[in-house]
Amino acid sequence: MPMPQSFAAYLRHFDYAERQAMKIGVAEALDLYATGKAQLVDIRFAEEYAAWHLGFGLHIPLDALPDRLHELDRSKLIITLCPHYDRAEIARLFLTLEGFQSRYLNEGMLGLVDALRGDKARDLMRRLSAQS
Repeated sequence: MPMPQSFAAYLRHFDYAERQAMKIGVAEALDLYATGKAQLVDIRFAEEYAAWHLGFGLHIPLDALPDRLHELDRSKLIITLCPHYDRAEIARLFLTLEGFQSRYLNEGMLGLVDALRGDKARDLMRRLSAQS
């Protein structure tokens, strides 16, 4: 498990490799989630979540994240989600500084929803139910 670090220390070691490593695409994220290697965390505000949500993954609003770290599985990659990726990127940075292995969904939840239309949604839900 990586040790927590300061923001200054993180910045001192930030490079192109880290810039790439902080992002994850929809296909890879869904594969890791479906195989139990990742935890998806929707960090949107409660009102946004109430209006619509995916039906899978964990909802922890960004402002509650510091107080709910105990709900995250440190043995898994934590993938943060929001409609685009701005808040998910903030959450990912916070989690990384807290010692979690984390990435943010590059296409955002809107890209994820687009990727889960029709047969793809059915297939993902079948994969998830097969693991239960």
